[in-house]
Amino acid sequence: MEIWKFLVLFFCAFFGGVAIFLVKSDKSQLLKLILSFSGAYLFAITVLHLIPDAYSGIDKAEIGIFILIGFLLQIFLEQFSEGVEHGHIHKHHDSHVFPLGIMISLCLHGFLEGMPLAKDQNNELIFGISLHHIPAAFALASILVQNKFKAKSVTFYISIFAIMAPLGYYFSISLSNGGINGMEPYFNKVMGIVIGIFLHISTTILFESSSDHKINLRKMLAVLTGIGIALIGFFAAGHTH
Repeated sequence: MEIWKFLVLFFCAFFGGVAIFLVKSDKSQLLKLILSFSGAYLFAITVLHLIPDAYSGIDKAEIGIFILIGFLLQIFLEQFSEGVEHGHIHKHHDSHVFPLGIMISLCLHGFLEGMPLAKDQNNELIFGISLHHIPAAFALASILVQNKFKAKSVTFYISIFAIMAPLGYYFSISLSNGGINGMEPYFNKVMGIVIGIFLHISTTILFESSSDHKINLRKMLAVLTGIGIALIGFFAAGHTH
């Protein structure tokens, strides 16, 4: 396990959350640009890297089923998370009511998103996932602050969310290397579920970036930059051979 990936995953989410105490002006437009970039990047990496890798195994005939399961799972999770993983911030007027559904679904989402990093040999995924967690953590912190939670409590819950992706990364390494007895053959199936989640998250972000099916210049540049960087990494890694 590469420690620097663990640290990048954790601190991007952590600082994205605690930024709620530092930001004095409305940064929603900046968060939307980060979302647009990360959504486009994750979509491109999923298509260029994760899907071909998942279909390279001997059980490739079943992968499509698990991709559909992952897609549907994300739809189910969003019934509880209220779209926080997309950077959505919803008003909660009941003071000191802990958003348990949001927290649980967001943590599970973060855990699953960390799993593909076990096969991320060219570091194509790490930064896209990390950037994606910045607005998600900020949205979670905003909800907690609106619910009148103290700074220490907000920091604690943000830390829990921030550790989920590194834990998913660690778990997937054990899974892919056979460190968990008898589970190695299931790695590609788990990746299929993660692919389905990535496809739902990334396409939702891209669709929500537009209004009346139109997208402004800054968001278009963010999307093209995300796809462009993914393509550069794809060709640099020699995947076309």
